[in-house]
Amino acid sequence: MGVLQDALSHPAAQLYFQQGIGAQVAIAVAGFLAVAVFFNVAQQLLFTNPSDPPMVFHWFPFIGSTVIYGMDPPKFFRENRAKYGDVFTFVLLGKKTTVAVGPAGNDFILNGKLKDVNAEEIYSVLTTPVFGRDVVYDCPNAKLMEQKKFMKIALTTEAFKTYVPIISHEVTSYYKRDSAFKGKSGIVDIPKKMAEITIFTASHALQGSLIRSKFDESLADLYHDLDMGFTSINFVLHWAPLPWNRKRDHAQRTVAKIYIDTIKERRALGDADKELDILKHLMKSEYKDGTPVPDHEIAHMMIALLMAGQHSSSSTSSWIMLHLAQYPQVVEDLYKEQIKVLGADLPPLQYEDLAKLPLHQAIVKETLRINAPIHSIMRKVKQPMPVPGTKYVIPTSHVLLSAPGVSGSDPAYFPNPEKWDPYRWLPGSPNAPLMVRSEEEEEKVDYGYGIVSKGAASPYLPFGAGRHRCIGEHFANLQLQTIIAETVRLFKLSNVDGSNNIVGTDYASLFSRPLEPAKIRWERRD
Repeated sequence: MGVLQDALSHPAAQLYFQQGIGAQVAIAVAGFLAVAVFFNVAQQLLFTNPSDPPMVFHWFPFIGSTVIYGMDPPKFFRENRAKYGDVFTFVLLGKKTTVAVGPAGNDFILNGKLKDVNAEEIYSVLTTPVFGRDVVYDCPNAKLMEQKKFMKIALTTEAFKTYVPIISHEVTSYYKRDSAFKGKSGIVDIPKKMAEITIFTASHALQGSLIRSKFDESLADLYHDLDMGFTSINFVLHWAPLPWNRKRDHAQRTVAKIYIDTIKERRALGDADKELDILKHLMKSEYKDGTPVPDHEIAHMMIALLMAGQHSSSSTSSWIMLHLAQYPQVVEDLYKEQIKVLGADLPPLQYEDLAKLPLHQAIVKETLRINAPIHSIMRKVKQPMPVPGTKYVIPTSHVLLSAPGVSGSDPAYFPNPEKWDPYRWLPGSPNAPLMVRSEEEEEKVDYGYGIVSKGAASPYLPFGAGRHRCIGEHFANLQLQTIIAETVRLFKLSNVDGSNNIVGTDYASLFSRPLEPAKIRWERRD
């Protein structure tokens, strides 16, 4: 017996048994995975429901098509549309997700009724940690509609007239003081610069000079940290103490405190506070039941007001500069358009000037078409939804996903869709959009915050549609056109290597952006 104990206690014997146990565990895990894969494949091949949309084939349960979708969502949509048609289902992080593309699909999802589809249940896990509690998707839809109505006071034509000079001044001042634009020419990593320009212009125009005075590059970085809270994995791990979540939470607390402190400062000023802006408006606002808007909700709405446009405007302005560097002649055409319309002395830009610059408008339209900042818009299904014109009925266990960018890159509506061609939006272009109605032709509806274009059946929806359509689309156009106009007045742009290549797209966040570094060459005009 003692000999046996000695043998078993020998290190070599212990290592042998440990390896044996490890091998058994590995075999058991492999066996479990094999069985799971077998039943997952069998279920897809043998147990189909004729009223369900076709399922994108996948080997592994829960993971499904998550990885392939996440690598390049637009490519994933195009390839599976070719295989299965306009309506199909895939597994995303364990959830059956039904995609409906094309104008009919856009209308089916984005104009869904509240009793049928719900956005709050999808997005609150992402937006609440970023914006804060009791606003946007962290409140009932009726309250959200009231909050959007409060915000619209900052989005009137009269307000826009004051914004253009503010934005122009912010852009030109930024180019003067930033070290990356010193001298006669240079190379710059443009996304970081555009992120700062868009946050400075939006904060000053929408939220007043007192808030703008508290913004610097470090605060712009905090907004970047908030933006990274929108990473797709946070649908599942929004609560986890991951590095980007810790940065998100710190940024949210820091920025909210700035707004709350500013509210207290302005209340203390009393009648001496003469500035009229969205913050002051919110401080005086009441909900329909007579409840004043609490300070924490004001602060969180102010964060949402900037964040709602920051990720898309920052991304779009970066893409605009990258496309202009691809095609330096377009920069010169923009410059010539301003001289022709506004005069050789190029007077200070005014709101009324923007409508006289169709090529500037076309640059924004075309960039939003080919580089849509939001590739996926999701809704929770609340009751079984028949898909018009099909045999499919979407069950409540599914999530619906709209991808307006699919129709925005469809040759049926946009000839040569892969080509960035801003001239397609001008009269006489062979690449002119087909079946795209102007906003004046679109059906109008009031969801509780004012009349907006319904527009969901359009193939071109860069700002979404339905009750959750972006209320800031006119401000975004104004902001982007002004940034373009002031930039081409100051600089010629080109690619660093002289080619007309362009960087790829980063899909790590829910919002598409250029892969960094994304460098361009600038040359100061005489």
